[in-house]
Amino acid sequence: MAIVVTGATGHFGRLVVESLLERGVPAGDILATGRSTERLTELQARGVRTAVLDFDAPADGVLSAGDVLLLVSASEVGQRARQHQNVIDAAVRAGVSTIAYTSLLDAAESDLILAPEHKVTEEALQASGLPVTILRNGWYTENFEPALAQAQATGAVLGSTAGGRISAAPRADFAEAAAVVLTTEGHQGKVYELAGDNSFTLDDLATAFAEVLNTEVSHRDVDADTHREMLTAAGLDEGLVGFLVAVDQSTAQGALESSSTDLSQLIGRPTEPLATTVQGWSASRAA
Repeated sequence: MAIVVTGATGHFGRLVVESLLERGVPAGDILATGRSTERLTELQARGVRTAVLDFDAPADGVLSAGDVLLLVSASEVGQRARQHQNVIDAAVRAGVSTIAYTSLLDAAESDLILAPEHKVTEEALQASGLPVTILRNGWYTENFEPALAQAQATGAVLGSTAGGRISAAPRADFAEAAAVVLTTEGHQGKVYELAGDNSFTLDDLATAFAEVLNTEVSHRDVDADTHREMLTAAGLDEGLVGFLVAVDQSTAQGALESSSTDLSQLIGRPTEPLATTVQGWSASRAA
């Protein structure tokens, strides 16, 4: 029996493992999995068990009866519903005690381009017959970290969100919430809408960047067509351009804003403010 974390080679999964250890879970009770254990050697050295679990292959032999499983959503957009189903089927065969899944904010109703695969996965989990907890993660503040370098180079934050608000929080806050759910009672059957306590706009992001860069940074809000043209001219590939513009259009419609306090209630503290997160990025860049 173990707490099994999929995708532990990625940013989020690794943070969940760290949060479990910080909460006092014995390292030997954690099974960190990923496509390759080579990226898990540091965790192995700390006593965490590791195993190969590839979303594109059956997970039989990795999961065991009674395991508590965190299914961290896969990263390959367009392949995730199938990949998640592979893990769910293996979990049913193994007889795990419960599954928690990292979904998307308001996944059942959201018009975000990422929502359909999360909705399908949620439905598959409910159909599995296993006890399930849905962790509908909002936007990670780190999604905006690349914009800091762009702001330094250009003096601008580009977007087409039309002032839409974003209730983001750092990955670490969401990972801590997952660790709480994996180690405490009363979460089975729950759907948590997880979002940062204080929403912000790209105007606010530009202000936070200006503060740490000690220079003027403006927010340039454009229409979708202009945004697409500018991103294409900057050399981004067509698929990424389409994704970024689609996310901004959904943001303009409120898809990334939430008044839910589920996240701060689970972790027992306020979520980290935007300015604090940006200051951390700046310090890391300067180190």
